Amino acid sequence: MGDVLEVRGLRKSYGKHEAVKGIDFSVAENEIFALIGPNGAGKTTTLRIVATILQPSAGSVIVDGLDVERDAVKVRERIAYLPEEAGAYKNLTGRDYLRFAAEIYFAEKDRQREAIETASTLAGLGDRLGDKLGSYSKGMTRKLLLARTIMTRPRLAILDEPTSGLDVLNGLEVRRTIKQYARDGQMGVLLSSHNMLEIEFLSDRVGIIHEGVLHEVGTPAELKERYGAANLEDVFAEVAR
Repeated sequence: MGDVLEVRGLRKSYGKHEAVKGIDFSVAENEIFALIGPNGAGKTTTLRIVATILQPSAGSVIVDGLDVERDAVKVRERIAYLPEEAGAYKNLTGRDYLRFAAEIYFAEKDRQREAIETASTLAGLGDRLGDKLGSYSKGMTRKLLLARTIMTRPRLAILDEPTSGLDVLNGLEVRRTIKQYARDGQMGVLLSSHNMLEIEFLSDRVGIIHEGVLHEVGTPAELKERYGAANLEDVFAEVAR
């Protein structure tokens, strides 16, 4: 099983401030890799570079064999990105929104239909797909957005705080969807979250970033053993001191 994402020596500066300081990590096919750290650590900057929204100052990011700078258009055909504050068109119905997204991504009608069917199943909203998004709860909207993100069967899904603002039940449902689809869909996942229970439930491996430096990478079990910790929160607190 090969790597769908390779990050090597990645640096990103904003003027004199270096937000990301030469980090290295990889994500394999079917792997869920979590990048965690305190606010301002460089997590979202890293995700946005992988998503081709920002350009790196130095280093390389390779997605499915393609460089995010030289081959940005082709990379975008292989990834899907769900930002923390993603929105949707409130005057569209859920089904129309999925159709709109499918038509942007695929030219072929058959692939559009397949994507819409996949997303409709993943969202689990049933008849509510016929209602306008303005009537949706935050949990319903987030499930629809997640379904839209992975309905294209990307090689890499980039998820920033995927369950942000959701209640316990909706959050659990979204996590199970991510985990199942990563296993069944031959999709790597790069995610960021402040919820350590979520990270422990979802992740095959975890990278802990602080002040732009990637200090630790390992499975949740390895990290807890390395620090003699009962949970990832304790590991996180130790690294981020």
